[in-house]
Amino acid sequence: MFELENPWLLLLLPLPFLIYRWVPDYQTKREALSVPFFSRLVSALNISATQGSISLKPGRWQRVSLLGTWLMLVFAASKPMWLAAPQTHQLSGRDLMLVVDLSGSMSETDFIDRSGKSQSRLAAAKSVLTRFSEQRDGDRLGLILFGDAAYLQSPFTADHQAWLILLNQAGVGMAGESTHLGDAVGLAIKTYQDNTHQTSADKVLIVLTDGNDTNSLVPPIDAAKVAKAYGIRLYMVAMGSPNTSGDQAIDFETMEQMAVLTGGKAFLAMSPDDLTKIYRTISELEPKLYKSFTYQPKTSLHYLPVLLALLNHLLFMLYRFLSNANWRHLKTDSVRSDG
Repeated sequence: MFELENPWLLLLLPLPFLIYRWVPDYQTKREALSVPFFSRLVSALNISATQGSISLKPGRWQRVSLLGTWLMLVFAASKPMWLAAPQTHQLSGRDLMLVVDLSGSMSETDFIDRSGKSQSRLAAAKSVLTRFSEQRDGDRLGLILFGDAAYLQSPFTADHQAWLILLNQAGVGMAGESTHLGDAVGLAIKTYQDNTHQTSADKVLIVLTDGNDTNSLVPPIDAAKVAKAYGIRLYMVAMGSPNTSGDQAIDFETMEQMAVLTGGKAFLAMSPDDLTKIYRTISELEPKLYKSFTYQPKTSLHYLPVLLALLNHLLFMLYRFLSNANWRHLKTDSVRSDG
């Protein structure tokens, strides 16, 4: 497909005609010699003489060459472009930070797997996160573990096997027995800020916990406000029964407030199937393909009319040279014949 990037420049095409029609001829003065026998000289040479100035007119081929050169230069200035077939470019792959609770309550064996056997909350979480990572090929995953404090277990990496090894090495109580949820979100925010090779503009934080916050340096709601300021979406996943009490009680209301505040969502999982559905929903809300746009590659062809203009000028100069050489040859033959 062909198009002109600056088609309005074609309005300059009639400019030579307007100049020729309305602009007066350029005038030069030359010295003249006055002779008393001018009329006899003109009559003897059989030439016609006029008074005043003489306007030089270009020849036919000279006009064609000048107009052709002007046409090519204006056409080049309008920047002709060749458009290739439309191409679609898709941006896929996100940076996902997963935050996993390792407090003492994660050892509770109140989750039942598909074979009917009871398993701990952490074991159920590892199983679901393993399947989740397998579905996120192309994404870079990070991992933060928290309890009494938060620790960066894995920075963002595209090596999901290494990420899974670090996840499976985690055990209940490794980070302490309590649940410092606000501090974990704060560390995740700092990790995003230090991530100089971010693959997408979207920042997603998935937090999995089974209890309420216990004396974090940064209260969870305040941490969510900071996350919102940095454009980080929180997905809060609560594990266990909402009817528990004491330190193991789930403060689902606070988790909902944190998620809604950042544009994310909060979920409650009471079984491995619930966890699987939750992470499937998060995958749908945060697809790997996050942006797609179509464009047409452009190739400028402006050099072609410039080359044609140059070739036209060279051909005209060659024509003038050959014409002058032929005229000098004929003049020399005429002088020899007269002699």
